[in-house]
Order: sequence, then structure tokens, then C-alpha cells
Amino acid sequence: MATDAAVRTFLDGVTHPVRRRDAETLLALMERATGEPARMWGSSIVGFGAYHYKYASGREGDGASD
Repeated sequence: MATDAAVRTFLDGVTHPVRRRDAETLLALMERATGEPARMWGSSIVGFGAYHYKYASGREGDGASD
């Protein structure tokens, strides 16, 4: 489930310079590709958008498009 945690705070915590640069690149790419803003899902997943699913069995739920 999406949280109110700040994506920027999470990314600022990436200390390895190459990983941080890669994270910034992926953030821009995914926001452009999905048209959705980044949101934190839990404490360590950056997601872009959400969707609702329903199986033929009747089971349903919500998920992150990450």
C-alpha cells in the first residue's frame, strides 16, 4: 500500500554515488514512461501508479505499478 513517505528522502539515503545516479535516472524514466508521480510503497519500494485487480474466482485487491 502506498505510504506518505517521501521518495526524495528515500533516494537521498542512497549513499553509493553510482547507485544514486542510477536511481535518479530510473525515477525520471519511469515518471515519463508511466505518466505517474513516484510514491513510496512500504519503506523501500518506489512505485508509479496503482491498479485494481479481480480474478475469475472473485478474489480482488490493489497493487502498485512499480
